[in-house]
Amino acid sequence: MKRRRKRVVICLVIALLIISSCAYNKKPAPQKRTEPSKQNVKIPKLPPGIKGKNGEEPKLKVYIKEEGQIREMPFEQYIAGVVAGEIKNDWPEETIKAQAIIARTFVLDFIKTKGHSKYSKDAHVSTDIEEAQAWNQEGVDDKILKAVQDTRGQVIVYNGDFAKTWFHSSAAGMTADAKEGLDYKYKNPPYITNVKSPDTGSAVPADERSWTATFPKSNVVSAIKKAGGTVGDFSKVVIGKKGKSGRAITLLFDNEEVAAAEFRIAIDSTVMKSTMIDSIQLQGNNIIIKGRGYGHGVGMSQWGAYYMAKEGKKAADIINYYFKGISIARIW
Repeated sequence: MKRRRKRVVICLVIALLIISSCAYNKKPAPQKRTEPSKQNVKIPKLPPGIKGKNGEEPKLKVYIKEEGQIREMPFEQYIAGVVAGEIKNDWPEETIKAQAIIARTFVLDFIKTKGHSKYSKDAHVSTDIEEAQAWNQEGVDDKILKAVQDTRGQVIVYNGDFAKTWFHSSAAGMTADAKEGLDYKYKNPPYITNVKSPDTGSAVPADERSWTATFPKSNVVSAIKKAGGTVGDFSKVVIGKKGKSGRAITLLFDNEEVAAAEFRIAIDSTVMKSTMIDSIQLQGNNIIIKGRGYGHGVGMSQWGAYYMAKEGKKAADIINYYFKGISIARIW
């Protein structure tokens, strides 16, 4: 009887060892790739103004504002300059890749929508940040070149068209839709929504996390007129309508309503850093505005992308977080 029990125990031990060995040697399930795929994605054609075959890298004619002349260059060379102008090259690699994909899509949509630069009909785009994107050819280094090469030809697509790939520095914790953040005159793109943005940490510059802007009343009156208002003088200013993200959509100067996004551009968007306003008041001959974040708040937050990459997120993860329901496709 004892021998039989001993044999049973030995058999059970052997069986457990075999099961354990099989489990240990089992290959792990393949990880889901984040690389773009052309499967089930309608690839948009190059804008009519760009010469080149679909599937091949085109060339761009770029008006160099600093030189006052047009230069033709390979598309990816222009993108490298934009990335160097728009983001820090010591940031996480996946953040830089996300910026490259966004920059590439941005210029293709720009050309499709506007046709050419405001500086010349012979130029597709310019290096003027107020017209399109920043550009810093001298700032291009190996890290930026690698990010551009690794994402070569990749663009953000929605419903067979290039997406509107807006981006900004920091969203103060919540992004805006296009109408709220940009006073966008058309229907808000369905892929642009309010999302929580991880961009309020200590790595974000203190003057982006919170800021105070002071403007003389005379400058404010001029800005109101630039923004389409008619106020010649005012005795009171308050926030009018607010959007879902908490940003001011309108400001009331006495009883006249002015679009906050337009006013910000008119008064100086580097001083009034966002429309995420905590308070605005008239004190003597000055208005004092206190707020948070930097930029219009629409699309990708660069500091949000920074933190996401630090947590191990890939460029595709970042883009799909800030732009809902899109696809990333390679067009050359």
